[in-house]
Amino acid sequence: MKMESLTVDFTDEQKRYLEGFTTGLQISRVGRGLGGGSGKANAEPSGPEAAHIKAQERVIAAGKKLADMEKVKREEHPFDAYPRLKQQALDNAPPSPADNFRWRYYGLFYVAPAQDSYMCRLRIPNGIMKHWQFAGLADLIEPLCGPFCNVTTRANLQVREIPPKNAVALIEGIQDLGLCSRGSGADNIRNVTGTPTAGIDPQEILDTREYAREWHYHVLNDRSLTGLPRKFNVAFDGAGKIAVLEDTNDIAFSAVEVKDGFGAEPGVWFRLGLGGITGHRDFAKYSDIVVKPADATKVSDAIVRVFIDTGDRTNRLKARMKYVIDNMGTEKFLALVEEKLGHAFTRVPVEAMAPRPAFDRTAHIGVHRQKQGGLNWIGVALPLGKLTCDQMRGLAKIAQDLGDGDIRLTVWQNLLIPGVPDDKVALATAAIEAIGLAIKTSELRAGLIACTGRAGCKFGLADTKRTAARIAEWCDPKVPIETPINIHLTGCHHSCAQHYISDIGMIGARIPVGDTDDTVDGFHIFTGGGFGPDADVGQEVFHDVTAEDAPVYVERLLKAYVSNRASPEEAFLTFARRHDGETLRELADAEVSA
Repeated sequence: MKMESLTVDFTDEQKRYLEGFTTGLQISRVGRGLGGGSGKANAEPSGPEAAHIKAQERVIAAGKKLADMEKVKREEHPFDAYPRLKQQALDNAPPSPADNFRWRYYGLFYVAPAQDSYMCRLRIPNGIMKHWQFAGLADLIEPLCGPFCNVTTRANLQVREIPPKNAVALIEGIQDLGLCSRGSGADNIRNVTGTPTAGIDPQEILDTREYAREWHYHVLNDRSLTGLPRKFNVAFDGAGKIAVLEDTNDIAFSAVEVKDGFGAEPGVWFRLGLGGITGHRDFAKYSDIVVKPADATKVSDAIVRVFIDTGDRTNRLKARMKYVIDNMGTEKFLALVEEKLGHAFTRVPVEAMAPRPAFDRTAHIGVHRQKQGGLNWIGVALPLGKLTCDQMRGLAKIAQDLGDGDIRLTVWQNLLIPGVPDDKVALATAAIEAIGLAIKTSELRAGLIACTGRAGCKFGLADTKRTAARIAEWCDPKVPIETPINIHLTGCHHSCAQHYISDIGMIGARIPVGDTDDTVDGFHIFTGGGFGPDADVGQEVFHDVTAEDAPVYVERLLKAYVSNRASPEEAFLTFARRHDGETLRELADAEVSA
């Protein structure tokens, strides 16, 4: 390409700069299939990013501005930038803001200013690992980053405090273990969850492992399913004892028994739910659509591709699938999905579906009988999801020697050791206790969940885990609770700990101090949230409570429950929903802290 004669008197150096600059722009446009150069003007985008580029082009053609992250994806696909990630590791250099977003495609999140390091999130379909993978991960992370792991609320693992120089060694080492972190962050389909007791649960009607695994590998092996308008969650519930919280996902597959005589083949189907995102105060909406389990991946693929075509690429706050459905209506959205599928959905009335067996809110802790005679799963209580490397190796050894070799993670920030024979339960329990963990805990601690919070997340407005630990230490001896209760602390509006769906939910806030500009950690406190058949968003009871005072406020709420419940059997949820926020405040304020 030659420079045209210039009317401005530039120096030779300036002319060379402009020539290189314009040539680079031309190459960039051709490389993205956007026309220019010797190719056809406005050439049709091709390749795995074609659908995304077309969606972006429609935004630009309508005179709108792409969101910054859409521009980042458009300029350079993250999977094409791996050499630069490797060079940054060699230089021990932090990423630019744009690369910080790109590296999330590899599961790496740079968390400055909270810490000058990365966090890495894995992908573990249905939350199930082999003992040797669990032990191998402990051996991998100990010299490379913080010597601990966190179990997440997506039945997943994340590791933290990773210096930039160790980032590549970590994600490549994860792959050496037969695991991966690819696509676990940014605008991608996140870790797929399923019933943690799949295949061993005496009440399940479907083993979800096969379907979670199929979807996991489908996503990993199709690059066109990356770079969505926003993140995307899919979950499978097999109707087991432990809740998967599938109704908080963009796609919820809930196993149901369809009765004979309603126009569909009787047997086990998935009931389809769409648009769950409880951080935005919404659960997945179920209609009359049922899906054959064998077709779950095809249906998921079609739904995601409609989302790719129609999702908002201008406003990140409105870019989740819920808003697409809200804007166009459920039936129009489903019609577009049917068009992708090439056939209509199967629909049956609600009365055709047998009721789901009830959850057991304590089944993720302690010893529980499996459907296989003489075998048990043991739910291990973890302190707010945290495990040291030594504890990981110890649990892996217990799973290998006394269980069936699997480690199963749950959305309740703990794990299960399945396949333990009756005559080895006592030995396994003693071994778990020997590494500083337990299989029994109070109802309060069993349902206490906290995201990373301000200590390790740049979005966190309060130190959630520290506050949660203080709540347990303060409230446990003062207010004995005999019924299951969930207390969830989340650090920001992303609601990773799903504060809206818990009995007592707390979201981080910055609380002003006096008349100054200074702020301290604090929370807004909600009550009455639920999931499954009790699904609803909690109501705010207290606003702007400092983290220092939070344990006392929770104590008073618990005491108000104990003092005013209809009977000792009444659940906190039922009690909380009998009162409005103002009444709950008055009842709590009437209680005196011990």
